Amino acid sequence: MTRTGALDTGHDPFGADTRPVDHLLDDTGLIVAVEAALAAFLRSRTTDTTAIDPAFAEATDALVAFVLQGGKRIRPTFAWWGWRGAGGAVDSPEAVAVLRAVSALELIQACALIHDDLMDASATRRGRPTVHVEFARRHVAAGWTGQPARFGAAAAILLGDLALAWADDMLRAAGLPLSALLRATPPWQAMRTEMLGGQYLDVLHQATGDTSTRAALQIDRYKTAAYTVERPLHLGAALADGRPELISAYRRFGADIGVAFQLRDDLLGVFGDPAVTGKPAGDDLREGKRTLLVAVAVERAEKRGQRAARDAVTAAVGDPDLDAAGVDRIRDLLTDLGAVQTIEHRIAALTGSALDALSAVEIDEPAATELVALAELATRRRS
Repeated sequence: MTRTGALDTGHDPFGADTRPVDHLLDDTGLIVAVEAALAAFLRSRTTDTTAIDPAFAEATDALVAFVLQGGKRIRPTFAWWGWRGAGGAVDSPEAVAVLRAVSALELIQACALIHDDLMDASATRRGRPTVHVEFARRHVAAGWTGQPARFGAAAAILLGDLALAWADDMLRAAGLPLSALLRATPPWQAMRTEMLGGQYLDVLHQATGDTSTRAALQIDRYKTAAYTVERPLHLGAALADGRPELISAYRRFGADIGVAFQLRDDLLGVFGDPAVTGKPAGDDLREGKRTLLVAVAVERAEKRGQRAARDAVTAAVGDPDLDAAGVDRIRDLLTDLGAVQTIEHRIAALTGSALDALSAVEIDEPAATELVALAELATRRRS
């Protein structure tokens, strides 16, 4: 153990730089702080990869770029304000360690996105080639033997796995007191299992063609809500040794806002502006995502006896050749069937119930205000 009671990992991968804790009292400053903590940690780990082989270090550079060159940092933000709302003080000795610990959530996110893009055969992410596409391109450019797509898939799997491993490393190396690290372990473990479970259910439901609302909501609950809002809040509260009733309220809030966040994402996946979202319009349809938006449309069409509309929607889901005109037609059907309005109403209802959960417990300021603002931001965004 170190003098401060933090877990001793042998060396500090962050160095002595405490600047990431500057300006934590506003959202912009928090995002900058998270990115500084990530950059410091990743700089250390890429030094380790160079010792293995420069080729491996070059590959991990792609992971570092993926993590640092995009993202809204939503998960660390929720975790930070969860900690603050449970009594964590920005000027406390553990603030830097907590900032580093919650920043590790971005590496969980990197794992999920890299693997998700591979499973969905997505070509772009944040306006850039996805990891598996980029490494397939490298294979072609170098004239290597074998199949470029298989090499790209292998690289994406390994780099996604590395991001998950580094997330654990970053949490453990953050400098938390051992007692806080032990409290953080249950939500951290649950979050990883829930995320991977949700990913599997997504793949399973795509394979079985399950377009039911139950299947869609199950994926939303575990693939997105749990690791986007619910468990990050739980993690933050656990780090502050928050009261059980606060953790319960956080989890209810997080589950509802997390699902609402995904429902907004589903709408953007079909109706969003590619210049803003960074993904081609209608990509969710081409990738075969079984969203609640699609499930509601199919159910509405069946109830109304509109078989042509039902068949058109189901045929579009998973059609890699769906062109812009086809996307426009599906947009019109989703609107005419009332699916878009239904999803908007569901988002509003979930946001309301989430805010009710927050109002039922005492949350320290300014976190209480910030969490309300985050709920609005997560459910009304355009990208």
